[in-house]
Amino acid sequence: MADLEELYREIILDHYRSPRNRGELESPPAHRVEGFNPLCGDEVVLSMLVEGDTLADLKIAGSGCSISQSSASLMSAAVKGKPVDQVRQLISTFKGMMSVHEASLGHEAHDGHGHGHDGSAPAALPHQHDGNGAEVVPGEPEEIDLDKLGELAALQGVVKFPVRIKCATLSWNALAQGLDEVAAGA
Repeated sequence: MADLEELYREIILDHYRSPRNRGELESPPAHRVEGFNPLCGDEVVLSMLVEGDTLADLKIAGSGCSISQSSASLMSAAVKGKPVDQVRQLISTFKGMMSVHEASLGHEAHDGHGHGHDGSAPAALPHQHDGNGAEVVPGEPEEIDLDKLGELAALQGVVKFPVRIKCATLSWNALAQGLDEVAAGA
């Protein structure tokens, strides 16, 4: 496990030191959206170009901590050139990874029955629906397939530090907002 954590650390640092898709696209035709985390001062500016049903191009600018900036870089590499529906699914999956209890990410943190080390059951959640309208059963977090996330899985360790989750999700929230604005014709 230590080797995997070291690999994840290296991925995060690589994307922080050499961010992918850095810059801004001309607006218009690109749509521009800004995200700000007042808790730590992270800022992200996304310039996105949606052509038809595809996120044809995406550039990121801004400043902040290594988590926020590497997350934006990893996100841009994962979604650029993908169909918008696939991008929205990836946003949902990533944000799910950032919101699930640590127990659902690793077998060492739970007893195999969804209970923590102290025997407590997960807190019940209000009725929620997945992106396809299917109800998500409260108290049973969706299992995240880290293999499918590729390099994005490097950010899974952030859930151990709840104050940093907003840093990791800042660019993802801005992307979701931008896609919604584009879809609404803003």
